[in-house]
Formats: sequence, structure tokens, C-alpha cells
Amino acid sequence: MTLGELAQAGSQVSIIVQIPAQMVWHRVLRPGRAYVLTKLQVTKTRIHLSCIWTTIPSSTLKPLRPGYVQELELDLEFSKADLKPPPQPTSSKDSRGQEGLVRASKVLHYLGTVTAVLHESAGLYILDGQLILCLAYQKIHGLRRVIRPGVCLELRDVHLLQAVGGATTKPVLALCLHGTVRLQGFSCLKPLTLPSSKVYGASLYEQLVWKCQLGLPLYLWAAKTLEDLIYKLCPHVLRCHQFLKQPSPGKPSLGLQLLAPSWDVLIPPGSPMRHAYSEILEEPHNCPLQKYTPLQTPYSFPTMLALAEEGQHRAWATFDPKAMLPLPEASHLTSCQLNRHLAWSWVCLPSCVFQPAQVLLGVLVASSRKGCLELRDLRGSLPCIPLTESSQPLIDPNLVGCLVRVEKFQLVVEREVRSSFPSWEEMGMARFIQKKQARVYVQFYLADALILPVPRPTFGSEPSQTASSCPEGPHLGQSRLFLLSHKEALMKRNFCLLPGDSSQPAKPTLSFHVSGTWLCGTQRKEGSGWSPPESLAVESKDQKVFLIFLGSSVRWFPFLYPNQVYRLVASGPSTPVFETEGSAGTSRRPLELADCGSCLTVQEEWTLELGSSQDIPNVLEVPRTLPESSLAQLLGDNSPDSLVSFSAEILSRILCEPPLALRRMKPGNAGAIKTGVKLTVALEMDDCEYPPHLDIYIEDPQLPPQIGLLPGARVHFSQLEKRISRTGSHYVVPAVLQLPVSLRPASNLQASSCHCLSPDAEYYAQLCCDWLLVCACCSLCFDRALDMPLGSNIVYCCFRSSTSVQVLSFPPETKASAPLPHIYLAELLQGDRPPFQATTSCHIVYVLSLQILWVCAHCTSICPQGKCSRRDPSCPSQRAVSQANIRLLVEDGTAEATVICRNHLVARALGLSPSEWSSILEHARGPGRVALQFTGLGGQTESASKTHEPLTLLLRTLCTSPFVLRPVKLSFALERRPTDISPREPSRLQQFQCGELPLLTRVNPRLRLVCLSLQEPELPNPPQASAASS
Repeated sequence: MTLGELAQAGSQVSIIVQIPAQMVWHRVLRPGRAYVLTKLQVTKTRIHLSCIWTTIPSSTLKPLRPGYVQELELDLEFSKADLKPPPQPTSSKDSRGQEGLVRASKVLHYLGTVTAVLHESAGLYILDGQLILCLAYQKIHGLRRVIRPGVCLELRDVHLLQAVGGATTKPVLALCLHGTVRLQGFSCLKPLTLPSSKVYGASLYEQLVWKCQLGLPLYLWAAKTLEDLIYKLCPHVLRCHQFLKQPSPGKPSLGLQLLAPSWDVLIPPGSPMRHAYSEILEEPHNCPLQKYTPLQTPYSFPTMLALAEEGQHRAWATFDPKAMLPLPEASHLTSCQLNRHLAWSWVCLPSCVFQPAQVLLGVLVASSRKGCLELRDLRGSLPCIPLTESSQPLIDPNLVGCLVRVEKFQLVVEREVRSSFPSWEEMGMARFIQKKQARVYVQFYLADALILPVPRPTFGSEPSQTASSCPEGPHLGQSRLFLLSHKEALMKRNFCLLPGDSSQPAKPTLSFHVSGTWLCGTQRKEGSGWSPPESLAVESKDQKVFLIFLGSSVRWFPFLYPNQVYRLVASGPSTPVFETEGSAGTSRRPLELADCGSCLTVQEEWTLELGSSQDIPNVLEVPRTLPESSLAQLLGDNSPDSLVSFSAEILSRILCEPPLALRRMKPGNAGAIKTGVKLTVALEMDDCEYPPHLDIYIEDPQLPPQIGLLPGARVHFSQLEKRISRTGSHYVVPAVLQLPVSLRPASNLQASSCHCLSPDAEYYAQLCCDWLLVCACCSLCFDRALDMPLGSNIVYCCFRSSTSVQVLSFPPETKASAPLPHIYLAELLQGDRPPFQATTSCHIVYVLSLQILWVCAHCTSICPQGKCSRRDPSCPSQRAVSQANIRLLVEDGTAEATVICRNHLVARALGLSPSEWSSILEHARGPGRVALQFTGLGGQTESASKTHEPLTLLLRTLCTSPFVLRPVKLSFALERRPTDISPREPSRLQQFQCGELPLLTRVNPRLRLVCLSLQEPELPNPPQASAASS
């Protein structure tokens, strides 16, 4: 007990009462009243080294009667060491850096009424509706059971802390071991029925205070966070008493395991342990509640639903069409091109962007409806992609049902927009957006995750994914190991109905197939292990197997990968289930195609486990490398329809029309074309310094693509179908087919468009086959879907039902773009794989052609005077956009090349400022088309426009002036794609005249380049003037 006033320094006396007969004094002593204690002695305790007062058996306690007590001076010597105040607790690293934020609490007396119970187990209550009362720092177990709304409490020597932070806004009254609480009045209200989350776990909260040494701000945050976790996980994932169970040696509480990983940063290092004797007896008073630092919320555990909504909110808040398409590029796009560019985009939100920090917490489940892994809590689920550091996917099905805690992750939001912007001028108007939808998922590495097992399976709506493969009671079951060689795509397929099951019509079912090899015979369950494999009836029997997963067994899709060993487990009777020759609901045709000895449909109650080839003797080690096709197989023309596999980095992803969609379309049914996905990837080849780029198309029924196919991600594609756009030379259309069935502008075609400049060069006639476009001038055929001349044999790949995808790494959070290599033009003629993009310093020799167009933003017809020349009521557009291109001849002393510049790069090539270029475009709006062609050096011109017009004269003069014919620094891309396997144009013999002597030499064909950027060359610094000679 303590006599004196805590607020008055030097007037407080602490007295220890240890005599058993004197313990009854505790029931009669009342704070605030005066007493007399007789026969006290001075002593020292083992823990507390200062001198303290204690009672002896003959000591007595009497009420103080004024006038009957005489004060005397004590003749007692205390050493200086006893009077020296104890050292103050050391501050943490954070508090040393924030000394100005450290605050001191106030000690006072308070009388108030309990109005609410915040958390009984944590000792938190509301006083008078304005203050929070914390009794966690004083062990008062019996009093907590009677505290309920209406109880009147008297608090003496209680600490008042204001603005403690940590999501707590009200002032806090906290009792240390020096303070006292007295029940002044009982409540007339009926005891409340509190939820189990606020009743269980008293020992856990005591451990937070006494063992973990949490200060009050951090303790209040921990109590609130544990309550949020219970809200996320209980009672369907686990019970409250399991989550808040008392920790034991070697078995920490699950709640502490979820909070502890970040406490090394939050808890001050080197803080002294809390000692009850020192806290009660030391003078001056010293306890954890004296000094405190307001706490900023360290992190939170949002629900999956809240995290998904936050991600969508941030993604759509940053969706700005004008920012996605900068003005120089967007102003030249037609309506179709503009809306196609905006149709798909993505946002990656790393965990560090959330304030306060968000910690991902959920149960790992395998969804049978989507065929992917999900993190789930009671409020929702979120698809996820976990990867190991070695670029390997999660292949262990035993992790299903475990609790996953991740601090470092990427929240990905894929945005899909259906819009109808007429032109770039209306991009700021939201009314042209018809539909918006988003797909949200998370990506993380297993090395950054804390994985904890939970006591029991989760969510009754899903099949039991964590239960043992064998039932309770007699352990009956059988299993068989198999090596998976290939996994097909997850998609909807048609299946034959089982015999006698004709009540429901057949419809496509989400499913997938795997093929592999049995490694041994059936094994029986023996205790906790498996018996030796049974001998096969026919040893030479083909061991290939074809497994069909449909229904709830689709949940195993994210765990199955090639070159892995798995164990298929079936519980129940001992009847063999893995030796059947075929399935009753499967036709023989798939067996013939797969060339498999057995075909099984995986049942819903069967489970899958990760196996090992070491379980079976005399089995060679399984190779873990992924199948890779060579560069010759990928870009060779000997097998155009072969299946290829490779690893690549995704460079871009856009929505487009699939290559074969136009050819499958029936005449008059143009609206039936469905949008596909086009991936442009950079192949990863060890023997290739400049990896070629390849286009991959995805269309129904493989849509939507699986999650994780993002620009910057490294992905392994298995069994893609390789296709070649067209073989042979340019097709010449017979005259009977050159009739203008329907005219289409040349601006429909982009990089591979025809370069002839006759007055009719901008029109193409669409043939009756619906996929072939022909230049009405030179009869050059173009593939409408792939936008390239038919003579260009371009290799591309398509998804098919046998294609499988494995994500190897996530897109980097920050990616610095590597500068393009600086080369000479002659290097492009050397070697088989020159760089696809590079920079060079060259000189513009002369201009080959120049063309400026104003076309309709909807139908791309020519627009003289800004009006569509089609004059068709079906064209609703009233907007025209400008398009321009210029072809240049450049050389750098090693080789020469033709370069085509488009749109805003034409102004850079002509050396015009933006205002000057805008003026020229406005003057070209009148005729709608201005075209010039220069036949060679010397300025001879063949013009498709009227030569006497001022604009034509200006452009002709400008194109032959030194302002254009100048040295430049050119960034370019090859017009011939790296995947173009058509024969290269051979060198030709050309005669030159050197004086009177004719020379015959072989000349390489001109390179054809596409301009990416054009800059003025950097002039070298002038040399320093040398000192004058004496």
C-alpha cells in the first residue's frame, strides 16, 4: 500500500504488508482516509535495492485521530545511492528521432460511470461516453466480471493520455500498478451478452502487456487489430477460442503469430522489463504509462472485399483517356483505333502505396468455379498468383486451407472499357463510355508470405480441401503416382452424356485434360503411409494415362504443371479404380488421339498430393526443365502448323480482331466478329543477342485470358500453334476481280500499307472472300486481318485447346527502359538477327514522297472541306482527323535506307514547329488530300495535286531545301518484322560511270525503316584555342 499523495513529490511512502494475519487490512483501507501504522521497519528486497518500509507481526493499524499523534524527526541515515532516482527507460530508435512527439501523461483522480464495454478480455471500457478506461496494466480479474454499463467507479492515481493515435480518438484513462480502482455503485441494468470475440483471450492480452511489453498506444492498436482479424476469420475459418487461445511453450497463439512479424520495428529495442515491485515502490514514480508517443497506424488487415474495392477505386480514379493516349498520337487516330487503344489497360498497385500499410490475410483455397487460387475470408475472395523465388509456381496442394499473411504484394487491376469516342477532341467526355468493368487479383512471392496451418477445413460451400484423403475409422484408400507431361488449357468443352442420363441437355462444361505416365502400380493405404506398389497384370503394357478434370475437380488446375510427379488418391473400398481402360462417359475418339492406355475422369472426392519419383525404386530422376523450341523451329517455314513452346517477356497487350475471325465470318454478318487479345512478346533465346518479337493471338473459347499475362511479365507458353500469314509472292488479281465491289480507304492499313502514289492509291477494293484487300492502283493484295502484304511470310502464334501458360515472374515495379543501341546502317545487312530497333546518325539525301490526308474519323473516307465524301447516311461522324506520311532516303556512309515517318513525325522531318505544322494541316483541309512524289535527286516531281496551288509549291520547295536535307539522329524500327521469314531481296548488279570507264558492281537492296523519333544531331564542342606561340 502507499500513503501520501502521488501528485506531491516527496510526500509519498510505500509500505509492504506481507504478514498473513494483516492481509485483512486490504478490505478495510479506503483511499483518501487517514490511518496510523505502528512498529514499522526499514528493509531491502531482492529485486528493489532501495530501502523500503515493511510491517512486522506486532504492527497495528488505527484510524488517525487529530491531536492524538505527534510528529517526530527520524534519526535514520539513507545512503546517497538509495536516494538516487532510478534510470528512466531507454527510448526506441523511432522515439529518438521523434523526441518532439514524446508526451507525458497526467496523474489524477476520477469518478465516473461506465457507459459501454469495448472489450472485456482486453480490459477496455467507456466512461461517461467520452473517455476510454484501460485496466490491462493492472491485474484486476475479479472486478472485470462485474463491470458493465451503469457501474460507478472511483479511480485514484490514474494516468490521463490524450491523442494516443492508433485509430483511437478519445482520451484514455489507464491504471498502472500504483493506481487504485474502487467500485462506488452497482448497475441496475441486466448483464450484457457479449460476443465470444470479446470474452475469450484474456491470457493473450495479458501477454501483450507483460511479455511483449507493449505501450498503451500500441496495445490499443493490437486489441483493435485482433478484433478485426476475428471479424475476418471467425467463426467459419476457426473458432474464437482457437484464435485467441492461451499460448504455450513451443505453440504460440495464432493471433500473436499474425501480429508478431512487424513488432521488431514497432517495439522499442532494449526496453526494460516491467517489474511490479519497482512500479509500485520506486520514487519518483516510474511506469510504462508516464511517457508515450502518439502512434500512427502501422498497418491494417483489410477484408478481401474492401481491398478489391479500394483497388478498383484507385484504378478508375487514375483512368484518364487523354493521359493514356498523348495528344500528338491521339490526334491522328480514327474513332475505331482510338477506342481500341482504350479498350484494355491495367494498373499495378504495390503494397507500399497504401497508407496505412495493408497486410494481405486470407485462407488459400482452390476455386472449382474459376480454376484458380484465391485468398478468402468471410467477406469475399480475391484471385492470387503465388510464385517461388526460383520462378516456379505453387505445386503443393497441401497448402490449400492454410492461412497466408503477406506484407509485400502487388494488387493488379485490369480495366476493360467499351467506348465510342468520335475523335480525340471528345476524350474528356465521360458520356461516350458505355461500359466499364475490372478484374482484380494479387501477385506475391512465397518468400514474402507467412503460411500458418489452421485447425480445421474452411467454408462449407467449397469441397473439403484440407481434409485427409482417407475417411475416419478404418484407413481405406488407394493411390497411384504419375508423371505429368502436359496440361491443356482450362476452357469449356463438350462431353458425351453418361448412358441413361438424358434428363438435361448437353452443354459446355469448364474442364481441362492432362496427359502423363503411370510410374508404378496401385498402392494401398497402410497406417500413415502407402504399401509397395502392386505388380501390373501386363508388364509391357503402355503406361500412358489421360486424365479428365471437370466439375469440382477443376480446383486442381493451378497445382498441375509439366515434369512434376503427383499422387492421385481415391478413398473408399478396395476395388481398383485406376486400372480401367476408359471412362463410361468418354468416347473412344479422345483415347485414339491421345494414344493413351487408360483414360480416367477424376472424381470429385479424389484428392491430389505432390509426389516424388524417389518414392519408387528404379525410376530415373525427373527433369525439371521446361520444354523449349529452338529458334529454327519457331521461325522456320518447313512446318508452318507445328506446335511450339518457349519462354518470353510480354512487351504489349491490346484488344484486336483475331487473325482468322474475318475469314470465318459469313457474308453480311460483320457484327459477329468477337474481340480477341494480341500479345507481343520478346523471345528469350540464349544464342540470340537481339531477341525477335512475336505476336500471339488469343480468341474464344480461351477468353478471358488467365490472370498474370501483363506487359513486363515473363511467361512460358507451351504448345502454341505456329502459323505463317501467307507463303509465295505478291498476288496479282485478275481484271475481273478488280471491279470496285466496295471501296475502303488505305488508312485502314497501317505499317504495311502500299506506297504507290497514284490518285487512287488510298482506296482498296474488298473482294468477295471477305478477308482480302487489294490496292486499286497496283493490285497488291493485303491480308485484312494481319495488315500486311501477302508476300510477307510473317510467323505468329495462336492459342489452342492444348496450350498451357506458366507465369515465371511478375512485372517489375519500376522498370528503366534500356537505351536503343547505336549502330551503322551496314550492320543491319550483317548477320541473321540484327536489332529490331536502334538509333543511327545519318543524313537525309532527298525526299521520296509526301502525303497529307484528312479522313473521316468513322469510315476513314477522304474529307474535303472537313466533310465526309462518302455521303452515306450510315456514317454518323462529323469529325475529320489528319494523317500524314513522308518517305526519306538516308545514308550514313556505310549503307542507305528508305525511312517512312508518320503523322507528327512528319513535322520533325520537315523541320517545322508545331504551330507551323498545324497551319499546313489546316491549309490541306480544303482539298482533303495533298500528295507529292519525287522521282530522284534533282527535285523532279510527280504530284497527285494541282502543282500551281500555293501549298503544293511550298511543300515542294521545302522538301528540296537544306532545312530538310540535313544530318539527323534517327531512332528506327525495321519495316521487315523479325518474324518475317520470306526470302530476302538479293543484291543486284548495277552499272556506274566513272569518267569514261563503266563499272559494274553488286549493290545491296535498300533497307526499309520506320521512324520512331527524329532529333537534331548533337554538335561536338569546339576545340579549345591553343596558346599563341611565342
